[in-house]
Amino acid sequence: MSCFHNHSNNISLDDTSLVRRCQRGDSEAMSCLIIKYQDRVYNVIFKICQNHDDSAELTQDTFVKVLESINSFRGKSSFYTWLFRVAVNHSLNYCKRRFKLSPVSLDAENDQLEEGKGKLAAVLADPNGVDPAVVAQQKELSQIVVNSIGQLQQEHRVVLVLRDIEQMSYAEIAAVLQIETGTVKSRLSRARAKLRQLLETVLI
Repeated sequence: MSCFHNHSNNISLDDTSLVRRCQRGDSEAMSCLIIKYQDRVYNVIFKICQNHDDSAELTQDTFVKVLESINSFRGKSSFYTWLFRVAVNHSLNYCKRRFKLSPVSLDAENDQLEEGKGKLAAVLADPNGVDPAVVAQQKELSQIVVNSIGQLQQEHRVVLVLRDIEQMSYAEIAAVLQIETGTVKSRLSRARAKLRQLLETVLI
């Protein structure tokens, strides 16, 4: 069985089918789920913990935990939601126990950072523009925005990452974090406001 098949040039995988195969001990199906989600899980964990080595280890641990408990998965939520709930909870617990953020200095003088500041100023100046976290994927802005995200309170940081970077729906975030949708929205609003405030100080 191949993990991927092309359909209208899109990669299509049926999580439900793969989970059932995993529950029957199909190691290839397990590999398919890992391949499908490992980059996205790593990206979310890195935005939470801000350390590449820790994030790689936590990503591996997340899949170990998920696969060890795959037989207990009953499909009450989507596999995607369940996986990210494990990833986020594991990351937050790890960070609380062992990791304190050490933000990268934003005073470093280099061309990329200065170019990033110029683009950031344009983003913040546009009242109808995208939220700053969304542009964290842009090379010139990544260092500045990711570092500022790392300075948010954990509960705000997680909601911001899941919504603006992972692009989950409010309902999916509520399921992952096991909180009310209204709480998601209020935390996100505070997170975006605080992030904008942090980024504005970079330009001073």
